[in-house]
Amino acid sequence: MGNVISFRDLTLGYDRHPAVHHLDGDVPEGALLAVCGPNGAGKSTLLKGIAGVLSPLAGHIDGHVPAREIAYLPQAAEVDRSFPIDVYDLVAMGLWRRSGLFGGIGRADRDRIEHAIAAVGLEGFEARPIGTLSGGQMQRTLFARLLLQDARLILLDEPFTALDAGTVADLTALVERWNGEGRTVIAVLHDLELVRVHFPQTLLLARMPVAWGATREVLTSTNLNEARRMCEAWDDRAPACAPGEAA
Repeated sequence: MGNVISFRDLTLGYDRHPAVHHLDGDVPEGALLAVCGPNGAGKSTLLKGIAGVLSPLAGHIDGHVPAREIAYLPQAAEVDRSFPIDVYDLVAMGLWRRSGLFGGIGRADRDRIEHAIAAVGLEGFEARPIGTLSGGQMQRTLFARLLLQDARLILLDEPFTALDAGTVADLTALVERWNGEGRTVIAVLHDLELVRVHFPQTLLLARMPVAWGATREVLTSTNLNEARRMCEAWDDRAPACAPGEAA
């Protein structure tokens, strides 16, 4: 198997202020990779870079899958719950990249939508406006949309935050199912015990990479303390980089 993504001296940030520094490495196809680190470590920034939402300040990301084969789930806070749409239509949006924004939905597509809703345990919720859903129900809806995207690379930004144990267990099982199908999953996670149980590979970030490899070798007390120290020592008031300059 080849690599899905390659990072080459990658620096990402906002307004020329770096948030991820000098990252090198490869993500092989079929990987199940957790991205961990303290608050402000650049984890979400890295996912935005992989998704193409954010352009590198320096270095580059070599993506080996087309954009239509990437599914990106941002943090729950970035999802507009006030948008007037019901569960069925939000899930159906997972078909847009393949059928087009104005493509019709046939019987086979309707079957796929219904199957995805059933797979996340939301039968009977099809007509519910998303603004009336609990946090767990909303996340199940978004996972159903991911199911329809049928992507080779799936990016999840804090997908289990503030969810009940039952929902976490159900959605973690879906992640493992995707990985068992040969898909690559990269997830930003805070629950280190969940990572240790379900994610064989981990990248520990503190704006710069601290460790990357087998989870049991990365999530050591020494590495976690070093990541915390590095983030606490970071100076957010430092001058911005010049355009094209890596910090």
